Amino acid sequence: MIPSSDPLSRVALLTGEAGLDSLRSCRVILFGTGGVGAWAAEALMRSGIGHLTIVDADSVAPSNINRQLPALHSTIGQEKTAVLRSRLLDIAPEAEIVAVQGFYNASTAADFHLEEYDYVIDAIDSLADKALLILNATAAGVTLFSSMGAALKMDPLKISVAEFWKVTGCPLAAALRRRFKKSGQMPRRKFKCVYSPELLTNHPEAVDLSGETALSYGKVAVNGALMHITATFGLILASLVIRHRLGEK
Repeated sequence: MIPSSDPLSRVALLTGEAGLDSLRSCRVILFGTGGVGAWAAEALMRSGIGHLTIVDADSVAPSNINRQLPALHSTIGQEKTAVLRSRLLDIAPEAEIVAVQGFYNASTAADFHLEEYDYVIDAIDSLADKALLILNATAAGVTLFSSMGAALKMDPLKISVAEFWKVTGCPLAAALRRRFKKSGQMPRRKFKCVYSPELLTNHPEAVDLSGETALSYGKVAVNGALMHITATFGLILASLVIRHRLGEK
């Protein structure tokens, strides 16, 4: 029996010891530690996931502070993965947390052995890199959960989960489907996505963010985003992993 002084005792009350052991043995790799991915990472750590690899090439910018977990005035300019890893180890010192500062793209994909993981979480912004990860993860036979677009939204009650080909009202999902059909390369397996059909527009008096380094990630534009939306996307991604893992066992 797990003592009440154990940080995961409340988890065990829901999962039982066997369920908690299953979470502790689970291996997850997460791509993108921004407004969505970092919150997923925190939820996974606080729920007992034993191994997490986090991948991101970005550093903290002032415009990240409104919604991204690693972003503080004191961390501006620091690598997001390094900041996040330090925080996660403070939550779960016994966990194995690997931080990779870099991109997932055509030139680096072979460096990531996706088949070695139980779950892949996709919180990538770049359309090309996201499509590549989806193709490779589904080909590797690993369970994939993917975040669709979380920007330009305000109502968290509209956030939902659906199989990729059944996602409606999301421009990012539509762009991915067009890309797959045009290339003739299709995901090898079905996978679930977190998405919202809500679609707002940037305010006409919004500040100019055209100089943001995020544009180097392949974004078409920098859009407004709020923490209560991006964090909800991330928490739902974590819940998909946890519930799937416990369901398996």
